[in-house]
Amino acid sequence: MEGHDGFEIKTSGTVYRNLSVPALYEQSVLRREGRIALGGPLAVMTGKHTGRSPGDRFFVREPASEGKIWWSEGNKAVSEEVFNRLLDKMLKYAAGRDIFTRDCFVGADESSRLAVRVINEYAWQNLFAKNLFIEAPAEGFAPDFTVLAFPGCKADPATDGTRSETFIIINFARRMVLIGGTAYAGEIKKSLFTAMNYLLPLKGIMTMHCSANIGADGGAALFFGLSGTGKTSLSADPSRRLVGDDEHGWNDVGIFNFEGGCYAKVINLSEQAEPQIYGCTRRFGTVIENVPVNAAGALDLDDGSVTPNTRAGYPLDFIANAEPSKKGPHPKDLVMLTCDAFGVMPPLARLSPEQALYHFISGYTAKVGGTEVGLSEPQAVFSACFGAPFMAHHPALYAQLLKKNIIKHNVRCWLVNTGWVGGPYGEGSRVAIKHTRAMLGAALDGRLDGVPFAKDPVFGFGVPQSCPGVPENMLDQRLLWKDKAAHAEKYRRLAALFGENFGKFKDGCAKEVTAAGPS
Repeated sequence: MEGHDGFEIKTSGTVYRNLSVPALYEQSVLRREGRIALGGPLAVMTGKHTGRSPGDRFFVREPASEGKIWWSEGNKAVSEEVFNRLLDKMLKYAAGRDIFTRDCFVGADESSRLAVRVINEYAWQNLFAKNLFIEAPAEGFAPDFTVLAFPGCKADPATDGTRSETFIIINFARRMVLIGGTAYAGEIKKSLFTAMNYLLPLKGIMTMHCSANIGADGGAALFFGLSGTGKTSLSADPSRRLVGDDEHGWNDVGIFNFEGGCYAKVINLSEQAEPQIYGCTRRFGTVIENVPVNAAGALDLDDGSVTPNTRAGYPLDFIANAEPSKKGPHPKDLVMLTCDAFGVMPPLARLSPEQALYHFISGYTAKVGGTEVGLSEPQAVFSACFGAPFMAHHPALYAQLLKKNIIKHNVRCWLVNTGWVGGPYGEGSRVAIKHTRAMLGAALDGRLDGVPFAKDPVFGFGVPQSCPGVPENMLDQRLLWKDKAAHAEKYRRLAALFGENFGKFKDGCAKEVTAAGPS
């Protein structure tokens, strides 16, 4: 089985190339990798790892990329010797096994896309790759990047130089990714996103961990946000065309999706609140990860006993209003989503370009009590560029590219809190999704253009004084809190956490961006 540049994987087993969806279902069921649930989705369990393992992700330190990668706690290095040793181990592991290969593109923009060959041990992971990436032509495909994903191949930390038996290693010189010791399919998706985040900015193309859609007026919008903030749900708006739900590029022509599918979190998914995504969990072709199936063969989306990080991977065209080109014009609006469990951020605020860059570099949301062992109260979470684990360069480089595009195309910037109002988690209430949709709709449609905005005394952004379809007292958190002094104290505390976090990036950022933070 050939990869790129003469790379070859030899096996005495069968090589299944670019199988159809029914054939991959058949192979998955025959191999007892998963089962078909009611409605048709393929339900699988990923084993020990039900999410990414960021501590086991490494870049190979080699001359061509060494001076460009932002070496940090999240971007750790291994030597070429370690990579070669693990590659040899993986090739020996694969030698007697059946393997599944998938030829695909990452990137809808033909001028900058990455031609990738994904080689899997599991048939269901190959179906995942088929769903999540862009289909390549049957003839004339030549890969320039190869991913080897063999969950059963495990490292020996004592001899292989890894942290554990799990490893995700990206080698830009060899243009390869090795994934071993984990069956969580998100590692395949995110390793290629990381590769795009390294390669495209070097060409002056902005890469973004965001969703995107297009309104009836032809105006595009970007939605940045960490897991749980509503990035996927809010972009899947029936009144707007979905460009993509997670990974995009922005070049001189416009925006474009990196992927051909969606990878949605489905814990507690409601048909009433999110009918489009819910419908995808009942379709033949969708891969469902770590959702228990009952005796009748039905998925229980409310069951988080395996993990709260349950997932569905499906083709983009499963969403009825998906944009078939996976491309869009330059955005009119940029939305930064946060789930503020402290209950102090306004549900909607307008940002200046400098404030937008400050919040982009900060990448704030909050974890809430009960979601993690030992977490009893809200905890601030900051992830640079709303995707620090996938950013190979210093955040300032992505911020510079974003600033250029915001200014050049006169993009309106917004901050939306999908979290709590009237008090922190456990005391206040979460913003109803219907109100969030009403605020977003008004912002994106221009219905807030004539509304007065008040300057926030701590963060400096503008808070609208009214919004169609939203109770007036919801827009100002201070009006919702019974204890005004407690609100002020929580707000000052959160502002201090922003400042403390931003200190890590201060040296690489423009002074006007640093000054746009809270006072």
